[in-house]
Amino acid sequence: MAVPRAKTSKARTKRRQTINMKLTAPTLVKCSNCGNLIMLHRVCPKCGFYRGRQVITPESNG
Repeated sequence: MAVPRAKTSKARTKRRQTINMKLTAPTLVKCSNCGNLIMLHRVCPKCGFYRGRQVITPESNG
């Protein structure tokens, strides 16, 4: 059985762990109705359309 020659330092352990902790930006697509950038599988907050249908009535800002 393999046995480590020396203890793994805290810095080396944390450096290895941080590789998997990176945040990724969400994938944005254009709304097919108004062209606003939205996340996948979400209703467009600007026009209220989802998959070519009016799902909600958007609230006016003002």
